[in-house]
Amino acid sequence: MKGNLYIRNLLFTVLQPGIVVGLFPFLIIQFYNIPLPSIALDVPVLLLILLFISGFLILMYCIYLFIKFGKGTLSPFDPTQELVTSGLYQYSRNPMYLGVITMLIAEIFLFKSNELGIYSLIIFIIFNGFIVLHEEPRLQKEFGSTYAEYKKKVRRWL
Repeated sequence: MKGNLYIRNLLFTVLQPGIVVGLFPFLIIQFYNIPLPSIALDVPVLLLILLFISGFLILMYCIYLFIKFGKGTLSPFDPTQELVTSGLYQYSRNPMYLGVITMLIAEIFLFKSNELGIYSLIIFIIFNGFIVLHEEPRLQKEFGSTYAEYKKKVRRWL
């Protein structure tokens, strides 16, 4: 069953954050003819690449926590069976979303694109709405007082 959990997480990672951080920004770059960043790896470009990688590592670590402790996936269609409150979830109730937003911020500055900035703002608004209107009520219903206590201790974002 655990191997199946890894495969399901891989699938949902490609389908969800992969589309948000990869496919849609690629389509925006193509549609608006946004030039690719300079091949010269100067300090700002390297820092932006490191920022992107840090967001990716945050995402992957959170997926690992969902597999190990939550016994589920990042997808709302196949959610965790246990409330995950360890690791980065001690500091933010939504570090996985923060990892995705971090990658999008890196893309905005790497491509110097207002269009990616607008897209990222829309994605953040969608994430926040989804969290407030769907995820938090579901978690409250599913985990009751445990989730209520967790909400008191840990902020939604940072």
